[in-house]
Formats: sequence, C-alpha cells, structure tokens
Amino acid sequence: MAHLPDFISDLAIILITAGIVTIIFKWLKQPVVLGYIVAGFLASLHFKNFIEGIVLKVTGASEEQVSGIFRALPEISDMANVTIWSELGIIFLLFALGLEFSFKKLMDVGGKASIATLINMGSMIVIGYIVGELLIVKLIPDWNAMNSIFLGGMLSMSSTTIIIKAFNDMGLQKKKFAGIVFGMLIVEDLAAIVMMVLLSTFAVSRHVEGGELANSIVKLLFFMLIWFVVGIYMIPTMLKKLKKYLNDETLLIVAIGMCLGMVYFATAVGFSAALGAFIMGSILAETMESKHIEHLIEPLKSLFGAVFFVSVGMMIDPAVISEYASLIILLTIVVLIGRIIFATIGVMASGEGLKVAVQSGFSLAQIGEFSFIIATLGMSLGVITETLYPIIVAVSVITTFTTPYCIQYSGNVSDWIEKHIPLKYNKLIEGYSASGYNTVNKQNDWKELLKSILSLVAVYFTISIAILLVFQKFITPYIVEWMPGSTWGPILAALITLTLMAPFLRAIMMKKNRSEQFKNLWKDNRLNRGALISLIVFRIIICIVLVLMVLIPLFPHLTVLMVIISLAVVTLIIFSQGFKAQSRRIEARFLENLNLKQRVEEKKAAILPTVANDLRSKNIHIEEFEISQNSSSVGKTLRELNFRQKTGVNIVTIIRGSKKINIPDGNEHLYPFDKLVVSGSDDEMQQLSQYLQDKREQASQMEEEAQYHVSLSQYLVEPGSPLIGKTIVSAKIRERTECMVIGIDRNETSIIQFTPAFLFEEGDVIWLAGEKEKLNSFEDNIKDLEPLIP
Repeated sequence: MAHLPDFISDLAIILITAGIVTIIFKWLKQPVVLGYIVAGFLASLHFKNFIEGIVLKVTGASEEQVSGIFRALPEISDMANVTIWSELGIIFLLFALGLEFSFKKLMDVGGKASIATLINMGSMIVIGYIVGELLIVKLIPDWNAMNSIFLGGMLSMSSTTIIIKAFNDMGLQKKKFAGIVFGMLIVEDLAAIVMMVLLSTFAVSRHVEGGELANSIVKLLFFMLIWFVVGIYMIPTMLKKLKKYLNDETLLIVAIGMCLGMVYFATAVGFSAALGAFIMGSILAETMESKHIEHLIEPLKSLFGAVFFVSVGMMIDPAVISEYASLIILLTIVVLIGRIIFATIGVMASGEGLKVAVQSGFSLAQIGEFSFIIATLGMSLGVITETLYPIIVAVSVITTFTTPYCIQYSGNVSDWIEKHIPLKYNKLIEGYSASGYNTVNKQNDWKELLKSILSLVAVYFTISIAILLVFQKFITPYIVEWMPGSTWGPILAALITLTLMAPFLRAIMMKKNRSEQFKNLWKDNRLNRGALISLIVFRIIICIVLVLMVLIPLFPHLTVLMVIISLAVVTLIIFSQGFKAQSRRIEARFLENLNLKQRVEEKKAAILPTVANDLRSKNIHIEEFEISQNSSSVGKTLRELNFRQKTGVNIVTIIRGSKKINIPDGNEHLYPFDKLVVSGSDDEMQQLSQYLQDKREQASQMEEEAQYHVSLSQYLVEPGSPLIGKTIVSAKIRERTECMVIGIDRNETSIIQFTPAFLFEEGDVIWLAGEKEKLNSFEDNIKDLEPLIP
C-alpha cells in the first residue's frame, strides 16, 4: 500500500474537522472564524490531552488503557506542515485585503477616519503596554518588554470579519456609524501593516532606538512608494495589453504569480511576506481587473485562510487558559472598556456627534484576525512567550460573542448619556462637523503650490534614488568589470544612469513652474518673486546633489570636475525638449492608469463623489438599492410604491443597465435588477432597506408556494386513440392539454424534426413536455377530441 505523505494527511484532518465544525457554527448562526478556531482546537494535541485527562478522572482507568483508545484516532503528525499552510493563509488573506483596500480608497475616507483610528489604536497600544508591564509581568514568569509591546499591538486591532458579519446580520450596513466604522477599518489595515514592519524591527534589535525607528519608517515609506509608483505605471498597462489572453485561468495564475513575486521581493529586502502580499493587492486594486481578480482569488483566500485560523485554534491550551483565567478576564475587560472609550473619543475628535461616536465605539469593541497575525509574527520571531497566544485567542473568542450585544445596546447607552450630559456640552451631542466647526476655507495659492511641489519632489526624488541604488548595486559593477583598466566603463555607467534619471530630475526642477498658483503669486508682488526663485533654486540644488551621487563614487578623485559636470548636466536636462516630452509621457501614463478605474466608476455613478460628500456633510446620504428579480415591487410604478410616504427617501436616479433615468416621475415602472439611487437620512435609509427586504421575503414565499416544474412523459397512440389520423395542429394539443410535443418514436426511429402537419399513426410513442399535473391529465383532455375536428 502506497504511503500518503504527512503533508496531505495533515491537510485532510484540518479540512474535514473545519468543514464539520463550521457547518455547525453556521447552523448556530455564529461567525465562521470562530468555527475555524474551535476546529483547530479539536484537531490539536491539546484537545486530545484534555479529553484523556477527563476520561482518566471519570473512569479511573490507567494511562496506558486510555492512551491506547485515543492512539487509534487520526492526529496531526507534523506541525511544521500546518505552519507552511498557515503562512500561505496569511499571504492570501493580506493579498485579498489589499485588493479590497486601495490607496485611493484610503484618501476617500479622509482625515476623520484617520484621526479616530490613530487615537483609538495609539491609546490601546499604550494601555496594552502598561497592563503588560505593571500586571502581567507579575503573573507570567518569562514576560518581558517585548511581550508588552506585542500585546499592545494585538489589543489595538479590531476584527473586520466579525464587524461585517454583525452589521449584515443586524441590517446596519446603511447606518451612518457603519460607514465611519468601515472607514476606520481601512485605516487600521494600513496601520497594521506598518505596525508589523516596526514590530519586526524591534524584535530583531531587541530594543527600541529613535534612530533605528526612524530608519525603519523611512525604509518602509521608500519601498512602499517605489512599489506603488512602479506598479501603477506598469501593471495596469500590462493587463490592458494582455486582456484578450486573460481568461479566468490565466488571470488567476498571473495574479498569484505577481503576489508571490512581490512576497519574494519584499522578504529579499528585509520586509515580511505579509507586506509584499498587501502591497501587490493594493496595486491591483487600482486596475480595471481588480473585481475579477478578487472574485477568482476568493476560493484560495477561503481555503488557506481557514487553515490559518485552524492553526490559531491549535495553539489553545486548556491548561494555560485555566491557569490564567483571571488574566483573560482582565484583558477582556481592558478590550471592552478601552476600545469603547477610546474609539468613541476618536470619532468625536473627528467631528461626529455623540450618538454616532458611541455606536462606532461599541462596534469596535473586539480583537480579531490581525491580532492573530501579529501573535504569529511574534512567535515566528521567537520574541513572545507561547503562553500569550492562547490567552489572546481566548480574549478574541469572548469579545467576538459580545460584539453583537455591544452594537445592539449602543443606542440605549448613547441615549442615556445624552439625557445626563450638561447643556453646556450640547456641541458634543451634535458634533463639530454638524455645527460648522469644520468649515473648510479656500486654500491660498502658497499652500496649494507648496503642497503640490513637495509631493511631486518626494515622488520623483524617491524614484531617482531607486534608479541610483539599483545601478550602484547591480549594473554599474558589471559595466566596470566588462571594460577594465579604462575610464570608459565608469563613463558609460554614469551616462546610462543619468539618462534614466533625467526625466525625473527635470520634473523635480520644472514641474509647477507654470501653474496658475505660480503665475498668480508671481504677479501679486515682488516679495513672492524672490521666494519663488529661491524655491526653484532649491529644487535645482537637489538635482545637482543627485547627479553628484552618481558621479563621485565613479570618479572619487575628481570632485571639483564632477561639480562642474553636474552643473552642465542639470542645465542640459532643463533645456532638453526630449527629456521634457519623456517626463510628460511618463506622468500622463501613470495618471491615466491611476485614475482610469475611478473615471469609469464615476461615469457609471448617478452622482459624483464630490456631490455625495457635500450632501453627507449635511447629513443627507446617497445609497444604491437593487431591485431583485423576485421582488414584489417589480412592474409597479413609483407612485404605487410611494417610497417617499412609506420610508421618507427620495428617488434621485434609476440605473437600468447602461441607461440612467434621472429624477424619475411617478409613472416610471420598476424592473428586475434596477438600481435605485436614493437620498435621505440615516434612519430613512434603514427603513427603505427593511422595506425592500420584507418585499423580497414576501415574493420568495409566494414563489415557493406557486412553483411548478416542467417534466417529461410518454404517450402511446393505441388502437382507437382519437389522435390517429390527426395532425399536431388539428389535434390542438397545446390548447387542449397545455403540453408540448417534443419528439415522436415510430418503428424504432426517433423523429425530432417535424412540422405542425405531422400525422399521428397507431403505435407512435409521443414525447411530451409539461407540468406534471397537466401530463397526468393528458389522456382525459384528448378524449373529446373528435367533436373539435372539422
């Protein structure tokens, strides 16, 4: 008998256990993630030892007898296999997260979500560290400062999966606070990636230094910017050109290849595999194929993500949980109280009112999957104690169960606070954004000009440095070795490097020098002219320094000459029309790739995002609702449905395929898959959502009660049958029986091509299609056929 590799048998045990447990959790209407964790515990040696201990106590049998019973059960043979599967799970989870993330989406959620998230996360990191250093260090023998830092990171992360599940189950997706929570989760995702890089740095150095921290942040920002800029410049164009070759199979292979390629590159330059997967996902999120890739990658994410969460469950040790039950309760209280308070404060600091802030805070009162990823990182680096893992998992399980109740009662808590808050704090109830505190004034020309110049200088400077580093490390040494003993090697290397850098150097020096803001400031007064000239000179100096960074390492003994040459090179770049045109082409292609998806979405959108944001600031929301094919609203007019009277919303647009019906009148009918673009308040949106849901359920129930299936049957034309000598059309079979003739067997020959003039004969076998009830009554319905034949 062939031996099955442990790698496959371990996966079989994991997936069979996970499948059974998650079905049970679905039946219990509990989050699937919890099912995976429980499945991991059931498949682990910890569970086996736990059950053996119970059986020993209850039965009084010997250890040998009990061990013999459990030895026959299948078990994980090699945890290293599980570790490999779980690492793949983290990669695909982060890749899928990046596909849903998008840096442009981060800009859309704006400063409010960033402010709220930073306050919430920063406070919880500090609280976690303090709890670890003051309390836990006394309870766990091998506890140290690194454990406290990782604990703070774990306590600062909410569970996107659990929150979305709770909102969907409770029908709260359209609530205003739900939108704020989703925005905060987007910022949390990016902050978590940055945190993982910093925690890895701390773990390797075993201590925290300001210079080392700054170096890690700069290195991270440098590589993220390079990856993003180069990725947006190349990948959408590549996918566009290859589109005719990209079916589901090839697109999946290409996407996974790019994901794993970025993972390999990220680890090669000293970052985590998770960061590489996330970055590639966020780059692909800006392409037109993002939704398609997201759909294709979903099964892989589900499979390997399940294995990862199962591996988390395998770390649960009942002995540790029993020993540190008081610590688990303490951390649970810290999470529930801390996250509610600081998330609420963060949302209020961003300008929202008390009720929205409290509801947002209560929604974020849990820790989840990213906490497991951070814990896995700490375990793989060997810097946190193994005891911490099962404790964090236990806290996560408890807070997952409490999340729906926290969301459910958050409104009651906010109402109670509003009743007891002093009148002088009424502005807190309304929120600063609603009271006009956040009114945005028009930015002056200086601010706009400096902002645009600083951003483009940062981008092009980073690209120039990247080209310089690549050539110095990989290309220049080979060119110099290829032409040994002469100065032509360094000269050729310098020429190639500067030629590639030239378009970006010109952009640093010349971009925005003819913008409207620049012209306005130049015309305004003479003082502005001096400042503007100084700004140009400063940018030219930056480029001279970059050119010297290329030349001096190649010609270290000719510094003065290199300075003169660098001035000449910079002058040539400024006046070169070729480099100017190349710079514009590169920038145009990048912006086209970056904005293509947004432009397409804006064309499809009924209302521009800017208009929607302006309305949102006035507490008017724009949402889309789709009319399902089985909705009872189908075929009715807007006047008959009267959404305005029943729910308070206004129908702004009906999107029907590629057609848009703006400001529809009451005589407009609704059809299946119509999208209603409606405006209204938070509560009105919720009423419409519930109303349409009720309509769907009513229609589905009616459809189930009135559902009939088409079946097949045979009818033998026996001697004396009224069909003998009649044609199909003269027998009027459809009119009489509501059945259809689809074939005739005659003399062992099947006839499927026939005309209405086909004549029936004795012995024919007629194949009929129709509803079962009609087929059963076919013979009765043709008995009186003779009187109807002319």
